[in-house]
Parts: sequence; C-alpha cells; structure tokens
Amino acid sequence: MSKENEELENLGEGVEEQTTETITRVTGMYKEWFLDYASYVILERAVPAIEDGFKPVQRRIMQSMKDLDDGRYNKVANIVGHTMQYHPHGDASIGDAMVQIGQKELLIDMQGNWGNILTGDPAAASRYIEARISKFGLEVLFNSKITEWQSSYDGRRKEPINLPVKFPLLLAQGAEGIAVGLSTKVLPHNFIELIDASIKHLQGKRFKIFPDFPTGGAADISNYNDGLRGGKVRVRAKMHSPDKSSIIITEIPFSTTTSTLIDSVLKANEKGKIKIKKIEDNTAANVEILIHLPPGLSPDKTMDALYAFTNCEVSISPLSCVIEDNKPLFVGVSEMLRRSADHTVELLKAELEILLYEVEEQWHFASLERIFIENRIYRDIEEEETWEGVISAIDKGLKPFIGHLKREITEEDIARLTEIRIKRISKFDIDKAQQKIDALEDRIAELKHHLENLIQFSIDYFTKLLKDYGKDRERKTELKTFDDIVASKVIIRNTKLYVNREEGFVGTALKRDEYIGDCSDIDDIICFTQEGVMMVTKVDAKTFIGKNIVYVAVFKKNDKRTIYNVIYRDGKKGPSYIKRFAVTSMTRDREYPMGKEEKGSQMLYFSANINGEAEVVTINLRQQGSIKKVKWDIDFSEIIIKGRSSKGNVVTKYNIKKVELKEEGVSTLKPRKIWFDDTVQRLNVDGRGELLGEFRGEDRLLIVTQKGIAKTIIPEVTARFDNDMVVLEKWIPKKPLTAIYFNGERELFYVKRFIIENEEREESFIPDHENSYLEVISTDYKPMAVLVYLKPRGKEQPENEEVNLEEFIAIKGVAAQGNMLTKIKVKQINLIAPLPYEPEETISAQEIEVNQEEVVNPKEEDTDRNEEINASKVDPDAPDIDDRGQSSLF
Repeated sequence: MSKENEELENLGEGVEEQTTETITRVTGMYKEWFLDYASYVILERAVPAIEDGFKPVQRRIMQSMKDLDDGRYNKVANIVGHTMQYHPHGDASIGDAMVQIGQKELLIDMQGNWGNILTGDPAAASRYIEARISKFGLEVLFNSKITEWQSSYDGRRKEPINLPVKFPLLLAQGAEGIAVGLSTKVLPHNFIELIDASIKHLQGKRFKIFPDFPTGGAADISNYNDGLRGGKVRVRAKMHSPDKSSIIITEIPFSTTTSTLIDSVLKANEKGKIKIKKIEDNTAANVEILIHLPPGLSPDKTMDALYAFTNCEVSISPLSCVIEDNKPLFVGVSEMLRRSADHTVELLKAELEILLYEVEEQWHFASLERIFIENRIYRDIEEEETWEGVISAIDKGLKPFIGHLKREITEEDIARLTEIRIKRISKFDIDKAQQKIDALEDRIAELKHHLENLIQFSIDYFTKLLKDYGKDRERKTELKTFDDIVASKVIIRNTKLYVNREEGFVGTALKRDEYIGDCSDIDDIICFTQEGVMMVTKVDAKTFIGKNIVYVAVFKKNDKRTIYNVIYRDGKKGPSYIKRFAVTSMTRDREYPMGKEEKGSQMLYFSANINGEAEVVTINLRQQGSIKKVKWDIDFSEIIIKGRSSKGNVVTKYNIKKVELKEEGVSTLKPRKIWFDDTVQRLNVDGRGELLGEFRGEDRLLIVTQKGIAKTIIPEVTARFDNDMVVLEKWIPKKPLTAIYFNGERELFYVKRFIIENEEREESFIPDHENSYLEVISTDYKPMAVLVYLKPRGKEQPENEEVNLEEFIAIKGVAAQGNMLTKIKVKQINLIAPLPYEPEETISAQEIEVNQEEVVNPKEEDTDRNEEINASKVDPDAPDIDDRGQSSLF
C-alpha cells in the first residue's frame, strides 16, 4: 500500500471516529427528560395539592404575604418580589396568580383596581394595587408549629411543604390547570354549604355539594357526577323581558364575561341564527346587557335562541384531579370534602396537643417558681461558689416540695429559676401566683376536654367560622333543571327558499324562480314530485330533486300533525290508490316512492294539511268500454291515517281523467293535551307535570301574577313564565276572575270580579300604589272566602265570617276599583271550597301523540299555510293550487 493510500485510509478512520463521537441517541434522553419535565409541570405548576388546595405558586404567595404581614397593606409589586425568593419563575406568573386569588375575595383583602370578573377587565399594574391577608386567611392558613418545611429552590430559605389549611379551600376557590398529558378543573362551591357539609360529615350524616359560581346565573347540575370525569354542568345567563321589544341579561355564565357574551350574540346575529336590533352593555357593579329586538319578534323565542346559539349557555366539564403523595389522584368533590374535614380534625388535634404541652410547661414553671420563692430556696445558693454547686443546692432544696409536679425537674428548669430577678422575688404575691396556677389548671382541663371530644370541638370550630365569616356569602347560582332547546325550533329563518318545479331544483340561490318561504341553513326540506317520489334533503344553494316538483316545504321531524292526502297511480297501467300519512322521519337524500312500482307511477291528487284536515274530492274517469259509473265522491276523513310506506286503499282499476276538490275539510285530529312542568317552568306535550287541558287552535292560557297582572297567551312550548305566577290554566273567555287585594292608598281590602276583554293585552287589576298587593285570587265561578279578624284590645275575638264573593259583587271592568270587603282589621283571608256550578259541556279529547310544536294560532293559520303548503301544476292547462295546498293534477 502506498504512503498516499495509507494517509487516506487513516483520514477515513479519523472521520469515522469523529462521526461516532458526535452521534448521540435521543431515545433514552426523551424517555427520561420528558418524563421529568412532565412530572415537574404536574407536581410543581398546574395541579393543586389535596392537603391545602394550593398550587406551589399560590402557596408561596400566601407564605410571602405572611412574612410581610404587619396588619397594613403592602404593594403587590413588593409581595411579588418577595415571593420570587421562593418561586423560581418570573414575576408575571406570580402577579397573575395573586390577582386570581384576590378576585375570589376569600384570602386577600384588596385595595385598588384588581380587575373585574364580570367584564373581563384586567387588574392595574402591580405597583398601583395593594393587598394584605384577610382575617379569614390568617385564621385558617397558618400555624408555623405544625407546618412541615423544606428548603427553597436556592437553599437560602425555608418554605412550607403544605400549609395547615383548616377549611375545604380547594372546593371554595376552585382550581383549573393544564399540565403535560393531564389537566384539572375543580369548580368553586358555596362557602356556607361547604361548612354545613363538613359538619354533617363529622356528625356521620350524608351530604351533597354542588357548584356555586361568583358570576351567578343558573346551573343544571343533574349530570355533575360529583365533579369527576364524564360529568357536565350546564350554566345559563339570567335574563328577562321587561317588554316585547327588549331583553335584559342580569347575570352571566361562569367562564364568560360580558365582552365575550356580547361578541357571541353579535356573531349569532351576523350568521342569521338570531335577530336583534342592537345591543348595549350597561354593566357597572352588576351585569346589565340590554338587547333591543326588531318589531314583531317573540322575546321568549329569542331567549331560547340566545341559549341555543350564544354564550348565554355554556357547558362545563369538571375534572377533579389533585396531588397526593406526589402522585395525581382523581377523586370526587364529596371525597375531597371528607378528606378536608378529616384533615382539619387532625390539624386541630395537633394544635391542641401543642397548646396543651405549652400550658403544662407554663404550669410546671409557675409551680417551681412558687416553691422556689415561697420556701426561700434561693438562700441556699448564697454559700455556693460554683455553677454546679448552685444547681445542686437548688435541686436539693426543691425535692421536698415537688411531689405534685407532673414531670421531673431538669437542669434547664433550675437554670431558669436562677434567672429570676431580685426585684421579682421581693414583690412576689403568693395569692396571685396561686390564681395563675389555678387558671392554668383550668386551661389544661379545658384542652384535655377538647382532645377527648375532638369531633365536637371540630364542629364548634366550623360553626365559629360560619358565624364569623359567613355573612354575605349566600349562594349566587340558582340550581334548576333546564329544558332541552331544539335549535331548529328557535333559529331565525332568515334565508329564502326557491323552487324550479319544471326542472326539479330547490335551493336558496334560485332567486329568479318561485319563492316558497323562509328557512334557515340548518333546516331540512321535504319534496314530492309528480312521479310519486318523496325526498327529504338539507337546505342548500341548489339541489336537484327530480323534475315536476309538486310540493316543497320545511320538514319538521317527528311531526305527526301534518297529514298528507294523496291519490296516485301505481305504475304506468296499474290501479289508483288513496292514502293518508304523516312523515315523521326517514333517511336524508333517499327517494321514497308512493307505491310499489317505481316506473310510470303518477301523482293524481296531493294536499298537505298542517292540522290533519280531510277534504272531499270528486273522481272523474275516462269514458271507455262498459264503465257505468264515471264520477263519484271520496271523503278523505273516511281513510285511516297510516304509515308512509302503506300502499293505501284502491280507488279504481280504471284510468282516472281528473280529481277535483269538492269540499274543504276540517281537522280530523283531536285537541292536543298540554302539560306544565314546574321543574323547568315550561309547557310540554309529553305528559310531564300538571295537565292544563285540551287545546284547539283558538285556545289560550290564562296567567295571573302576584303583582296583579292578568294576561292570556298562545300555549307555545317556547313560552316563559314569571317566578311570581299564581294562576296558570286554560282560559275560558266567559269565566270571571275574582280578586281580593289590599288598597295601599285607603289601607283596606277590596273585592272585584272581572272578565278579560282584550286577549292581546296585559291587564293590571290592582291600584298602582307601593303598598297595594294581591291577597288572593280565584278562577271559580262561585268562589267562597273566610275572613279571620284581628282580636280588638280588651274585647272578645270576633267570629270568622264566610263571604259568597259571587253575591258580594257583580262582574265589572278590569279597571274598576271594586267593593270594599270590610272596615274591620283583617288578620287573614282564606279561600274555601266554592259553591257547585255546572259549566257547559265540552268535547272530550282522546290522547294522541303530537309533535312538540306550538299550537297553531288561527289568526296566523292562513299565513302559515301560504308559507308552508304549496303544490304544482303538471302542465299549463292544470288548475292552480288553492290556498290549502290542494291540487287536482288532471
């Protein structure tokens, strides 16, 4: 091998050696380092400890505030700087964490602008705001004698491993954190309810705790699942409608602000899901968001739409994860509270034991001091010249008098005796010394009693916390069960739907073709063609259905009230059939033929009837062969309503020339039954709650409130009801209302009977005086009342008086004042069983299954039909469709 080749070979080996040295495999590094990083984030940053409920940064902030505490406020910037002695991260994270603790208004007394959880406004810079530990925080967080300590990150200071928190702080404040592959979300709970639950646990009783949010609102906790994974809490804003043109939001859901909520409302409006005129944010100390509505828009339906499409309703998924023994622990909030209460008992026991030891030491030295001075043992050391001699002399002098002591005398005890000054010895008062010893003995007995009755002592401790700090901490979030809002029922239909019947296209982009009605982008539409094909498809810009479309409308799933009346020919030369059916559900974009034959079938007559009307039609046959009867009538009411796939009844096997409408029909469906569910304060047709009655299209509901307002409404399932409602029943127009009210101006009770004359207007039937109020109201025909009078001073109790209110006063107008009930002072007015009365008989209705849609208002019925029911001509000579959606195709 040449020298040149040897040099090249050696160079190659050197490169290979150099390459081998620089390659580092990251497999092990990733496995170890990433695990270390994940563990650090979980344990030291994101997840709170179960012992005290604090994340490390929060614990270090509170310890720093304790170090600086002198009863006065400290600059937050100063506290942040002091905390950095414990916390190995930047000042921004410390300041943000401190603001979050302060905004919960439990552990920190704040001064300055600390931000606003309602509007989302941030706090002022840390140099401008001040803070100190609250009295509650000082009482429940700190006790250095029972605190375990560890070195800080740089070893210069000692910081607590956990603070001795004697309160379920984690549940009161809540916690949220995202770590590596792990997260936690503990919802805040009510201060008073947590203390009550802790006491119940210590008493061995069952308890339940539920979230309470600082922003208020209403919450449905039916699926809370004790705060564990898989649970869900639905939170809604509180809103009301002061009039028909506006809605006011007064409380917002947790995790939202007025800014984010308003943004969500504006986005929903831009997308056409809701319709508003304008929105104003008048929030100051309390939330007030004013939404102005366009004329003619229902506030009740708009409120449902706000819940369905905006942040007025949010869903929160709790995930209770904490750190215990340096490991993540998934545990429910009930178990958290049990552990907190038990931990509090252990801490109180430790405090009592330390306190007992200290008091016993005080008693021991006070007893030694008395023996030392009273028996003048100090004189025995006058001749001693060494320290050992002094100790020995005092020990020898004490021995005859120490039989009652509770422990042996140590050299430290004797050394303390030698430190007593001559001035104290000269002024020693034996009686005062004995009183001090007696007081210490009483204190020792008290502490031992507490230790023997530790559970009762803990209960008393929680009771004292409730008494001292429970003021103004009542529940802010109302717990209730929410009704499910179906988006398709409350969305605003802001898109126009068009059809090209001849070409067979349906969509929102066909603006040059026939207008069908309004729809929304989440609606489905149902279509029928002349060939007897039905299809349901989603609203789109342009969709091909099939040529010669007969009928198009917005499809309502599970609608059993809309009945389709059809006469069709099955196949090219097959017989003709008649059928009535409802379409409740099917597969989207699938073609469904009317009969069994798919080719050559033809629709001869079609009508869509939103209230199940059944008309009479005339059948005309073509004259051929020996057919004797070529014309006869068919009444659709005689045809049983069956399923969509039913073939129907045979009309004729001969060729039909045309079908003519002879007589419009009436609804063959019975009145629907409507119930009121008091749990969710909503109407329904599913049998939940109290049955209000059987309602036809023209029927209305009567509502009377405690404020003395009477009104009638159409019974829609979207209707909302006031909390002070005292009457809710089916309105009978000729049935009088009888009210007994207190006239605030005259300070007397009055009776009035009236009938609601204007069904479209709210009527106030008591005087507009601040002291006027409604006492009782009856909707009976012949109501009876009992008056319980006050006992006059020095006289006998007057007997109760029964009053027939029908005879007492005649029916007058709503605005009438009525008749004075009595001049005697009344203690109580009670309604009793009314006198018998037989009203006119009404038609009984059979219970049927119906779609949960609003009852049809007869004044809007024609409009609804024109918008929803339409059909088509088969050819230019075919007759036009009438206003009931009926069509004769021949």
